[in-house]
Amino acid sequence: MIDADTGPADTSQASTEPLHNLEFASVGLAESLQRAVAAQGYTTMTPIQAKAIPIVLAGRDVMGAAQTGTGKTAAFSLPLLHKMLRHENASMSPARHPVRALVIAPTRELADQVAANIKGYAAQTKLRVAVVFGGIDMKPQTAELKAGVEVLVATPGRLLDHIEAKNCVLNQVEYVVLDEADRMLDIGFLPDLQRILSYLPKTRQTLLFSATFSPEIKRLAESYLQDPLLVEVARPNATATNVEQRFFSVATDDKRAAVLKILRERGITQALIFVNSKLGCARLARSFEAAGLRTTALHGDKSQDERLKALDSFKAGTVDVMVATDVAARGLDIADLPAVFNFDVPFNAEDYVHRIGRTGRAGASGLAVTLVSPSDARLVADIEKLIKKTIELEPMEFDDGTPPPRREFRERVRHDSDEGRSEARAPLVPSASSMPAVPRSAPVYAAPRASSDPFFDKPYEASATEAEPAWERKVPAAPRGMSPNIKPKKRVAALFGAKLPETVEP
Repeated sequence: MIDADTGPADTSQASTEPLHNLEFASVGLAESLQRAVAAQGYTTMTPIQAKAIPIVLAGRDVMGAAQTGTGKTAAFSLPLLHKMLRHENASMSPARHPVRALVIAPTRELADQVAANIKGYAAQTKLRVAVVFGGIDMKPQTAELKAGVEVLVATPGRLLDHIEAKNCVLNQVEYVVLDEADRMLDIGFLPDLQRILSYLPKTRQTLLFSATFSPEIKRLAESYLQDPLLVEVARPNATATNVEQRFFSVATDDKRAAVLKILRERGITQALIFVNSKLGCARLARSFEAAGLRTTALHGDKSQDERLKALDSFKAGTVDVMVATDVAARGLDIADLPAVFNFDVPFNAEDYVHRIGRTGRAGASGLAVTLVSPSDARLVADIEKLIKKTIELEPMEFDDGTPPPRREFRERVRHDSDEGRSEARAPLVPSASSMPAVPRSAPVYAAPRASSDPFFDKPYEASATEAEPAWERKVPAAPRGMSPNIKPKKRVAALFGAKLPETVEP
Protein backbone atom coordinates (compact mmCIF):
# COMPACT_ATOMS: atom_id res chain seq x y z
CA MET A 1 0.00 0.00 0.00
CA ILE A 2 1.45 3.40 -1.01
CA ASP A 3 0.60 6.82 0.37
CA ALA A 4 -0.48 9.33 -2.25
CA ASP A 5 1.98 11.98 -1.10
CA THR A 6 4.88 10.41 0.71
CA GLY A 7 5.40 6.94 -0.80
CA PRO A 8 4.90 4.05 1.63
CA ALA A 9 1.75 4.51 3.66
CA ASP A 10 2.14 5.65 7.25
CA THR A 11 -1.22 5.34 8.92
CA SER A 12 0.09 6.66 12.23
CA GLN A 13 0.47 10.21 10.94
CA ALA A 14 -1.95 12.38 8.98
CA SER A 15 -1.00 14.48 6.01
CA THR A 16 -1.05 18.11 7.08
CA GLU A 17 0.21 19.74 3.88
CA PRO A 18 -2.04 22.62 2.83
CA LEU A 19 -3.97 22.23 -0.39
CA HIS A 20 -3.96 25.58 -2.22
CA ASN A 21 -5.52 24.84 -5.60
CA LEU A 22 -9.04 23.70 -4.72
CA GLU A 23 -10.96 24.74 -7.85
CA PHE A 24 -12.81 21.93 -9.65
CA ALA A 25 -11.56 23.22 -13.00
CA SER A 26 -7.95 22.65 -11.90
CA VAL A 27 -8.24 18.84 -12.00
CA GLY A 28 -9.54 18.70 -15.56
CA LEU A 29 -13.16 17.66 -15.00
CA ALA A 30 -15.52 17.93 -17.96
CA GLU A 31 -17.50 21.16 -18.39
CA SER A 32 -20.82 19.35 -17.94
CA LEU A 33 -19.68 18.02 -14.56
CA GLN A 34 -18.38 21.41 -13.47
CA ARG A 35 -21.74 23.00 -14.28
CA ALA A 36 -23.58 20.27 -12.37
CA VAL A 37 -21.32 20.74 -9.34
CA ALA A 38 -21.86 24.51 -9.44
CA ALA A 39 -25.62 23.89 -9.60
CA GLN A 40 -25.28 21.85 -6.40
CA GLY A 41 -23.77 24.89 -4.68
CA TYR A 42 -20.13 23.78 -4.55
CA THR A 43 -17.39 26.14 -5.73
CA THR A 44 -14.18 24.67 -4.29
CA MET A 45 -13.00 21.18 -3.50
CA THR A 46 -12.49 19.78 -0.03
CA PRO A 47 -9.03 18.36 0.81
CA ILE A 48 -10.09 14.74 0.24
CA GLN A 49 -11.54 15.69 -3.15
CA ALA A 50 -8.42 17.63 -4.17
CA LYS A 51 -6.22 14.63 -3.34
CA ALA A 52 -8.40 11.74 -4.55
CA ILE A 53 -9.85 13.05 -7.83
CA PRO A 54 -6.53 13.30 -9.74
CA ILE A 55 -5.48 9.82 -8.58
CA VAL A 56 -8.81 8.26 -9.59
CA LEU A 57 -8.58 10.01 -12.96
CA ALA A 58 -5.15 8.42 -13.37
CA GLY A 59 -6.71 4.96 -13.02
CA ARG A 60 -5.15 3.90 -9.71
CA ASP A 61 -6.93 1.94 -6.96
CA VAL A 62 -7.53 4.17 -3.94
CA MET A 63 -8.18 3.78 -0.22
CA GLY A 64 -9.65 7.10 0.90
CA ALA A 65 -9.62 8.00 4.59
CA ALA A 66 -11.20 11.28 5.65
CA GLN A 67 -13.36 12.63 8.41
CA THR A 68 -17.05 12.12 7.83
CA GLY A 69 -18.85 15.05 6.23
CA THR A 70 -15.93 16.08 3.99
CA GLY A 71 -17.38 15.11 0.60
CA LYS A 72 -16.15 11.56 -0.01
CA THR A 73 -19.07 10.82 -2.37
CA ALA A 74 -18.01 13.55 -4.80
CA ALA A 75 -14.38 12.45 -4.41
CA PHE A 76 -15.07 9.09 -6.09
CA SER A 77 -18.16 9.80 -8.21
CA LEU A 78 -16.96 12.89 -10.14
CA PRO A 79 -13.81 11.28 -11.59
CA LEU A 80 -15.69 8.09 -12.45
CA LEU A 81 -18.40 10.05 -14.26
CA HIS A 82 -15.70 11.95 -16.14
CA LYS A 83 -14.09 8.69 -17.29
CA MET A 84 -17.45 7.25 -18.37
CA LEU A 85 -18.37 10.23 -20.54
CA ARG A 86 -16.73 8.48 -23.47
CA HIS A 87 -19.51 5.87 -23.27
CA GLU A 88 -22.48 8.28 -23.04
CA ASN A 89 -25.06 8.01 -25.82
CA ALA A 90 -28.69 8.83 -26.43
CA SER A 91 -29.63 5.34 -27.66
CA MET A 92 -32.73 3.73 -26.17
CA SER A 93 -31.25 0.24 -26.51
CA PRO A 94 -30.42 -1.35 -23.14
CA ALA A 95 -27.37 -2.95 -24.71
CA ARG A 96 -25.85 0.52 -25.18
CA HIS A 97 -26.18 1.23 -21.45
CA PRO A 98 -24.46 -1.61 -19.55
CA VAL A 99 -23.44 -1.26 -15.91
CA ARG A 100 -19.95 0.25 -15.92
CA ALA A 101 -19.67 1.57 -12.35
CA LEU A 102 -20.90 -0.29 -9.25
CA VAL A 103 -21.17 1.45 -5.87
CA ILE A 104 -21.92 -0.80 -2.87
CA ALA A 105 -23.23 0.77 0.37
CA PRO A 106 -24.09 -0.94 3.68
CA THR A 107 -27.51 0.59 4.40
CA ARG A 108 -30.58 1.49 2.39
CA GLU A 109 -30.56 5.12 3.50
CA LEU A 110 -26.92 5.59 2.53
CA ALA A 111 -27.43 3.93 -0.85
CA ASP A 112 -30.39 6.19 -1.58
CA GLN A 113 -28.42 9.29 -0.58
CA VAL A 114 -25.34 8.34 -2.63
CA ALA A 115 -27.53 7.69 -5.68
CA ALA A 116 -29.24 11.07 -5.27
CA ASN A 117 -25.86 12.82 -5.16
CA ILE A 118 -24.55 10.99 -8.23
CA LYS A 119 -27.73 11.76 -10.15
CA GLY A 120 -27.19 15.42 -9.37
CA TYR A 121 -23.62 15.31 -10.64
CA ALA A 122 -24.69 13.45 -13.82
CA ALA A 123 -27.72 15.66 -14.46
CA GLN A 124 -26.15 17.37 -17.50
CA THR A 125 -24.88 14.15 -19.08
CA LYS A 126 -26.58 11.21 -20.78
CA LEU A 127 -25.33 8.74 -18.18
CA ARG A 128 -28.02 6.81 -16.32
CA VAL A 129 -27.95 6.21 -12.57
CA ALA A 130 -30.07 3.70 -10.61
CA VAL A 131 -30.28 2.49 -7.02
CA VAL A 132 -31.50 -0.85 -5.69
CA PHE A 133 -32.01 -1.80 -2.05
CA GLY A 134 -34.21 -4.11 -0.02
CA GLY A 135 -37.45 -3.47 1.79
CA ILE A 136 -39.41 -2.45 -1.31
CA ASP A 137 -40.85 -4.16 -4.37
CA MET A 138 -38.31 -5.47 -6.89
CA LYS A 139 -40.50 -4.89 -9.99
CA PRO A 140 -39.78 -1.16 -10.47
CA GLN A 141 -36.09 -1.80 -9.86
CA THR A 142 -36.12 -4.65 -12.39
CA ALA A 143 -37.73 -2.46 -15.05
CA GLU A 144 -35.11 0.27 -14.51
CA LEU A 145 -32.22 -2.20 -14.64
CA LYS A 146 -33.44 -3.86 -17.82
CA ALA A 147 -33.76 -0.45 -19.49
CA GLY A 148 -30.00 -0.02 -18.96
CA VAL A 149 -27.93 1.99 -16.48
CA GLU A 150 -24.27 3.02 -16.40
CA VAL A 151 -23.97 3.65 -12.64
CA LEU A 152 -25.59 1.23 -10.19
CA VAL A 153 -25.74 1.96 -6.46
CA ALA A 154 -26.83 -1.02 -4.37
CA THR A 155 -26.88 -2.74 -1.02
CA PRO A 156 -25.29 -6.22 -1.08
CA GLY A 157 -28.39 -8.31 -0.33
CA ARG A 158 -30.71 -6.78 -2.92
CA LEU A 159 -27.94 -6.73 -5.54
CA LEU A 160 -27.49 -10.49 -5.15
CA ASP A 161 -31.26 -10.92 -5.55
CA HIS A 162 -31.13 -9.12 -8.89
CA ILE A 163 -28.04 -11.04 -10.00
CA GLU A 164 -29.72 -14.38 -9.25
CA ALA A 165 -32.86 -13.22 -11.06
CA LYS A 166 -30.66 -12.25 -14.06
CA ASN A 167 -31.97 -8.68 -13.94
CA CYS A 168 -28.50 -7.18 -14.28
CA VAL A 169 -25.24 -8.31 -15.83
CA LEU A 170 -21.98 -7.11 -14.35
CA ASN A 171 -19.49 -8.44 -16.91
CA GLN A 172 -18.74 -4.94 -18.25
CA VAL A 173 -18.12 -3.24 -14.92
CA GLU A 174 -14.98 -1.12 -15.04
CA TYR A 175 -15.18 0.67 -11.68
CA VAL A 176 -16.16 -0.61 -8.22
CA VAL A 177 -16.60 1.53 -5.11
CA LEU A 178 -16.95 0.09 -1.59
CA ASP A 179 -18.48 2.90 0.46
CA GLU A 180 -18.29 2.51 4.26
CA ALA A 181 -16.90 -1.00 3.84
CA ASP A 182 -16.11 -1.34 7.53
CA ARG A 183 -19.82 -1.18 8.33
CA MET A 184 -20.51 -3.91 5.76
CA LEU A 185 -18.03 -6.13 7.56
CA ASP A 186 -19.54 -5.29 10.95
CA ILE A 187 -23.01 -6.44 9.92
CA GLY A 188 -21.80 -9.62 8.25
CA PHE A 189 -21.76 -8.70 4.57
CA LEU A 190 -18.29 -10.10 3.84
CA PRO A 191 -19.61 -13.35 2.23
CA ASP A 192 -22.01 -11.28 0.10
CA LEU A 193 -19.20 -8.94 -0.93
CA GLN A 194 -17.04 -11.88 -1.95
CA ARG A 195 -19.86 -13.32 -4.05
CA ILE A 196 -20.53 -9.98 -5.74
CA LEU A 197 -16.87 -9.38 -6.52
CA SER A 198 -16.64 -12.87 -8.04
CA TYR A 199 -19.15 -11.79 -10.72
CA LEU A 200 -17.01 -8.80 -11.76
CA PRO A 201 -14.18 -8.72 -14.31
CA LYS A 202 -10.71 -9.21 -12.87
CA THR A 203 -9.45 -6.09 -14.62
CA ARG A 204 -11.15 -3.15 -12.94
CA GLN A 205 -10.48 -0.07 -10.86
CA THR A 206 -11.50 -0.50 -7.22
CA LEU A 207 -11.98 2.34 -4.74
CA LEU A 208 -12.57 2.04 -0.98
CA PHE A 209 -13.71 5.05 1.04
CA SER A 210 -14.45 5.25 4.76
CA ALA A 211 -13.95 7.43 7.82
CA THR A 212 -12.52 4.53 9.84
CA PHE A 213 -10.03 1.88 8.74
CA SER A 214 -10.01 -1.28 10.85
CA PRO A 215 -7.49 -4.12 10.38
CA GLU A 216 -10.21 -6.14 8.64
CA ILE A 217 -10.64 -3.38 6.06
CA LYS A 218 -6.93 -3.36 5.34
CA ARG A 219 -6.96 -7.11 4.80
CA LEU A 220 -9.93 -6.71 2.46
CA ALA A 221 -8.03 -4.06 0.52
CA GLU A 222 -5.01 -6.32 0.19
CA SER A 223 -7.24 -9.04 -1.28
CA TYR A 224 -9.23 -7.02 -3.82
CA LEU A 225 -7.27 -3.81 -4.56
CA GLN A 226 -4.25 -3.72 -6.87
CA ASP A 227 -1.37 -1.70 -5.40
CA PRO A 228 -3.72 0.91 -3.87
CA LEU A 229 -2.79 4.45 -2.94
CA LEU A 230 -3.75 5.50 0.59
CA VAL A 231 -5.26 8.98 0.43
CA GLU A 232 -5.85 10.59 3.82
CA VAL A 233 -6.27 14.19 4.92
CA ALA A 234 -6.47 13.46 8.66
CA ARG A 235 -5.30 10.78 11.02
CA PRO A 236 -7.31 7.59 10.46
CA ASN A 237 -10.28 7.21 12.82
CA ALA A 238 -10.01 10.89 13.79
CA THR A 239 -13.04 12.94 14.77
CA ALA A 240 -13.82 16.34 13.30
CA THR A 241 -12.16 19.23 15.11
CA ASN A 242 -15.23 21.45 14.73
CA VAL A 243 -17.41 19.08 16.82
CA GLU A 244 -17.53 19.76 20.55
CA GLN A 245 -17.39 16.40 22.34
CA ARG A 246 -18.77 16.10 25.87
CA PHE A 247 -19.03 13.02 28.08
CA PHE A 248 -21.36 13.10 31.09
CA SER A 249 -21.53 10.57 33.90
CA VAL A 250 -25.25 9.83 34.31
CA ALA A 251 -27.21 7.00 35.91
CA THR A 252 -29.20 4.94 33.44
CA ASP A 253 -32.55 6.10 34.84
CA ASP A 254 -31.52 9.78 34.56
CA LYS A 255 -30.41 9.78 30.92
CA ARG A 256 -33.74 11.01 29.56
CA ALA A 257 -33.79 13.90 32.04
CA ALA A 258 -30.17 14.69 31.09
CA VAL A 259 -31.08 15.00 27.40
CA LEU A 260 -33.95 17.35 28.18
CA LYS A 261 -31.72 19.44 30.44
CA ILE A 262 -29.03 19.87 27.76
CA LEU A 263 -31.62 20.69 25.09
CA ARG A 264 -33.04 23.40 27.34
CA GLU A 265 -29.74 24.91 28.49
CA ARG A 266 -28.14 24.93 25.01
CA GLY A 267 -31.28 26.13 23.20
CA ILE A 268 -30.93 23.26 20.70
CA THR A 269 -33.58 23.24 17.96
CA GLN A 270 -32.98 19.76 16.54
CA ALA A 271 -31.16 16.66 17.74
CA LEU A 272 -30.33 13.12 16.63
CA ILE A 273 -30.25 10.58 19.48
CA PHE A 274 -28.53 7.21 19.04
CA VAL A 275 -29.38 4.03 20.96
CA ASN A 276 -28.05 0.49 20.66
CA SER A 277 -31.26 -1.54 20.30
CA LYS A 278 -34.38 -1.37 18.17
CA LEU A 279 -36.65 -1.95 21.16
CA GLY A 280 -34.96 0.81 23.14
CA CYS A 281 -35.24 3.10 20.13
CA ALA A 282 -39.02 2.72 19.93
CA ARG A 283 -39.48 3.11 23.70
CA LEU A 284 -37.33 6.23 23.94
CA ALA A 285 -39.11 7.81 20.98
CA ARG A 286 -42.47 7.30 22.68
CA SER A 287 -41.04 8.78 25.88
CA PHE A 288 -39.89 11.99 24.16
CA GLU A 289 -43.19 12.17 22.28
CA ALA A 290 -45.04 12.01 25.61
CA ALA A 291 -42.81 14.83 26.86
CA GLY A 292 -44.18 17.09 24.12
CA LEU A 293 -41.36 16.87 21.55
CA ARG A 294 -42.04 16.15 17.89
CA THR A 295 -40.27 12.81 17.67
CA THR A 296 -39.71 10.06 15.13
CA ALA A 297 -37.85 6.74 15.28
CA LEU A 298 -35.54 5.12 12.75
CA HIS A 299 -34.53 1.47 13.15
CA GLY A 300 -34.32 -1.78 11.24
CA ASP A 301 -37.75 -3.14 12.19
CA LYS A 302 -39.54 -0.35 10.34
CA SER A 303 -40.54 -0.79 6.72
CA GLN A 304 -38.49 1.01 4.10
CA ASP A 305 -41.28 3.52 3.44
CA GLU A 306 -41.47 4.33 7.16
CA ARG A 307 -37.70 4.73 7.36
CA LEU A 308 -37.57 7.08 4.38
CA LYS A 309 -40.50 9.13 5.68
CA ALA A 310 -38.88 9.46 9.11
CA LEU A 311 -35.58 10.58 7.58
CA ASP A 312 -37.24 13.01 5.16
CA SER A 313 -39.32 14.62 7.90
CA PHE A 314 -36.22 15.05 10.06
CA LYS A 315 -34.24 16.59 7.20
CA ALA A 316 -37.17 18.93 6.42
CA GLY A 317 -37.26 20.15 10.02
CA THR A 318 -40.81 19.02 10.76
CA VAL A 319 -39.44 16.71 13.48
CA ASP A 320 -37.42 17.99 16.43
CA VAL A 321 -35.89 14.75 17.70
CA MET A 322 -35.05 11.57 15.80
CA VAL A 323 -34.16 8.51 17.88
CA ALA A 324 -32.19 6.05 15.76
CA THR A 325 -30.03 2.96 15.83
CA ASP A 326 -26.77 2.75 13.89
CA VAL A 327 -28.64 2.50 10.57
CA ALA A 328 -28.44 6.33 10.65
CA ALA A 329 -24.80 6.49 11.71
CA ARG A 330 -23.10 6.05 8.34
CA GLY A 331 -22.80 8.70 5.68
CA LEU A 332 -26.21 10.34 6.07
CA ASP A 333 -25.98 14.03 5.24
CA ILE A 334 -28.32 16.10 7.41
CA ALA A 335 -27.75 19.79 6.83
CA ASP A 336 -27.27 22.11 9.82
CA LEU A 337 -27.78 19.45 12.48
CA PRO A 338 -26.70 21.17 15.71
CA ALA A 339 -26.37 18.20 18.07
CA VAL A 340 -25.97 14.43 18.32
CA PHE A 341 -26.59 12.48 21.53
CA ASN A 342 -25.21 9.04 22.31
CA PHE A 343 -27.96 7.92 24.67
CA ASP A 344 -26.20 4.53 24.69
CA VAL A 345 -22.44 4.28 24.31
CA PRO A 346 -21.84 2.32 21.05
CA PHE A 347 -20.55 -1.23 21.31
CA ASN A 348 -17.97 -0.60 18.55
CA ALA A 349 -15.67 2.36 19.02
CA GLU A 350 -15.66 3.03 15.24
CA ASP A 351 -19.40 3.68 15.41
CA TYR A 352 -18.73 6.60 17.75
CA VAL A 353 -16.74 8.36 15.03
CA HIS A 354 -19.53 7.85 12.52
CA ARG A 355 -22.32 8.83 14.92
CA ILE A 356 -20.86 12.19 15.87
CA GLY A 357 -20.03 12.79 12.21
CA ARG A 358 -23.73 13.49 11.54
CA THR A 359 -23.17 16.94 13.08
CA GLY A 360 -20.54 19.51 12.18
CA ARG A 361 -20.72 18.68 8.48
CA ALA A 362 -19.28 20.83 5.66
CA GLY A 363 -17.27 22.93 8.09
CA ALA A 364 -20.15 23.80 10.44
CA SER A 365 -19.83 23.48 14.20
CA GLY A 366 -21.67 20.85 16.17
CA LEU A 367 -22.16 19.28 19.58
CA ALA A 368 -21.73 15.58 20.41
CA VAL A 369 -22.91 14.47 23.87
CA THR A 370 -22.31 10.96 25.21
CA LEU A 371 -24.16 9.80 28.33
CA VAL A 372 -22.03 7.31 30.25
CA SER A 373 -23.42 4.99 32.92
CA PRO A 374 -21.18 3.05 35.37
CA SER A 375 -21.38 -0.11 33.22
CA ASP A 376 -19.96 1.69 30.14
CA ALA A 377 -16.38 2.05 31.41
CA ARG A 378 -14.90 -0.50 29.01
CA LEU A 379 -16.70 0.98 25.99
CA VAL A 380 -15.48 4.47 26.83
CA ALA A 381 -11.93 3.14 27.15
CA ASP A 382 -12.20 1.65 23.64
CA ILE A 383 -13.31 5.03 22.26
CA GLU A 384 -10.44 6.77 24.05
CA LYS A 385 -7.98 4.31 22.54
CA LEU A 386 -9.41 4.75 19.04
CA ILE A 387 -9.52 8.55 18.89
CA LYS A 388 -6.27 8.85 20.90
CA LYS A 389 -7.70 11.51 23.21
CA THR A 390 -8.17 11.54 26.96
CA ILE A 391 -11.86 11.47 27.84
CA GLU A 392 -12.94 13.36 30.94
CA LEU A 393 -16.29 12.42 32.45
CA GLU A 394 -18.28 15.39 33.69
CA PRO A 395 -20.91 15.05 36.42
CA MET A 396 -24.50 15.86 35.50
CA GLU A 397 -26.34 17.88 38.11
CA PHE A 398 -30.09 18.29 38.13
CA ASP A 399 -31.92 21.22 39.67
CA ASP A 400 -34.21 19.20 41.92
CA GLY A 401 -33.17 15.68 41.10
CA THR A 402 -36.30 15.02 39.01
CA PRO A 403 -37.01 15.41 35.29
CA PRO A 404 -39.17 18.36 34.19
CA PRO A 405 -42.91 17.74 34.49
CA ARG A 406 -44.69 16.78 31.30
CA ARG A 407 -47.48 19.36 31.58
CA GLU A 408 -45.28 22.27 30.47
CA PHE A 409 -44.19 20.42 27.33
CA ARG A 410 -47.77 19.58 26.33
CA GLU A 411 -48.84 23.22 26.88
CA ARG A 412 -45.97 24.41 24.69
CA VAL A 413 -46.90 22.05 21.87
CA ARG A 414 -50.54 23.18 22.07
CA HIS A 415 -49.41 26.82 21.98
CA ASP A 416 -47.22 26.18 18.93
CA SER A 417 -50.04 24.49 17.03
CA ASP A 418 -52.37 27.45 17.69
CA GLU A 419 -50.05 30.32 16.86
CA GLY A 420 -47.64 28.59 14.42
CA ARG A 421 -43.89 28.37 14.60
CA SER A 422 -41.67 31.33 13.69
CA GLU A 423 -38.86 30.96 11.17
CA ALA A 424 -36.27 30.95 13.94
CA ARG A 425 -37.49 28.01 15.98
CA ALA A 426 -37.45 28.25 19.73
CA PRO A 427 -35.45 25.74 21.78
CA LEU A 428 -37.02 22.31 22.12
CA VAL A 429 -37.20 22.52 25.92
CA PRO A 430 -38.33 25.74 27.66
CA SER A 431 -35.93 27.43 30.04
CA ALA A 432 -36.26 26.88 33.76
CA SER A 433 -37.34 30.52 34.32
CA SER A 434 -40.16 30.26 31.79
CA MET A 435 -41.58 27.05 33.26
CA PRO A 436 -44.45 27.72 35.69
CA ALA A 437 -44.15 26.27 39.14
CA VAL A 438 -46.15 23.09 39.46
CA PRO A 439 -47.05 22.11 43.02
CA ARG A 440 -46.05 18.55 43.77
CA SER A 441 -48.34 16.59 46.03
CA ALA A 442 -48.23 13.07 47.33
CA PRO A 443 -50.29 10.57 45.39
CA VAL A 444 -53.74 9.80 46.81
CA TYR A 445 -54.72 6.15 47.00
CA ALA A 446 -58.32 4.98 47.41
CA ALA A 447 -59.07 2.93 50.52
CA PRO A 448 -59.81 -0.74 49.87
CA ARG A 449 -63.48 -1.70 49.87
CA ALA A 450 -64.67 -3.90 52.72
CA SER A 451 -65.74 -7.40 51.85
CA SER A 452 -69.48 -8.02 52.02
CA ASP A 453 -69.52 -11.81 51.55
CA PRO A 454 -69.58 -13.65 54.91
CA PHE A 455 -68.68 -16.96 53.27
CA PHE A 456 -65.19 -15.69 52.24
CA ASP A 457 -64.71 -13.82 55.52
CA LYS A 458 -65.28 -16.97 57.60
CA PRO A 459 -62.00 -18.66 58.65
CA TYR A 460 -61.20 -22.16 57.44
CA GLU A 461 -62.63 -24.98 59.55
CA ALA A 462 -61.64 -28.58 58.99
CA SER A 463 -64.56 -31.00 58.82
CA ALA A 464 -64.86 -33.68 61.50
CA THR A 465 -64.87 -36.59 59.06
CA GLU A 466 -63.00 -36.48 55.81
CA ALA A 467 -64.46 -38.85 53.23
CA GLU A 468 -61.85 -40.91 51.47
CA PRO A 469 -61.91 -40.51 47.66
CA ALA A 470 -63.51 -43.42 45.90
CA TRP A 471 -60.45 -44.08 43.70
CA GLU A 472 -58.20 -44.41 46.74
CA ARG A 473 -60.22 -47.16 48.46
CA LYS A 474 -58.45 -50.46 48.73
CA VAL A 475 -59.27 -52.93 46.01
CA PRO A 476 -60.16 -56.38 47.42
CA ALA A 477 -57.96 -59.36 46.65
CA ALA A 478 -58.55 -61.50 43.62
CA PRO A 479 -61.33 -64.13 44.01
CA ARG A 480 -60.41 -67.60 45.06
CA GLY A 481 -59.48 -69.81 42.14
CA MET A 482 -58.08 -66.99 40.00
CA SER A 483 -54.40 -66.68 39.20
CA PRO A 484 -52.56 -64.25 41.52
CA ASN A 485 -50.80 -62.82 38.43
CA ILE A 486 -54.07 -61.40 37.22
CA LYS A 487 -54.33 -57.99 38.82
CA PRO A 488 -57.74 -56.46 39.32
CA LYS A 489 -58.54 -53.22 37.56
CA LYS A 490 -57.19 -50.15 39.28
CA ARG A 491 -59.64 -47.53 40.43
CA VAL A 492 -59.08 -44.09 38.82
CA ALA A 493 -60.81 -40.77 39.27
CA ALA A 494 -63.99 -40.44 37.27
CA LEU A 495 -63.91 -37.47 34.90
CA PHE A 496 -66.81 -35.77 33.16
CA GLY A 497 -69.36 -37.95 34.84
CA ALA A 498 -67.88 -41.31 33.77
CA LYS A 499 -69.05 -44.34 35.70
CA LEU A 500 -66.60 -46.18 37.91
CA PRO A 501 -66.06 -49.86 37.03
CA GLU A 502 -67.99 -52.24 39.24
CA THR A 503 -66.00 -53.96 41.98
CA VAL A 504 -65.73 -57.71 41.68
CA GLU A 505 -67.07 -59.15 44.86
CA PRO A 506 -65.38 -62.33 46.25
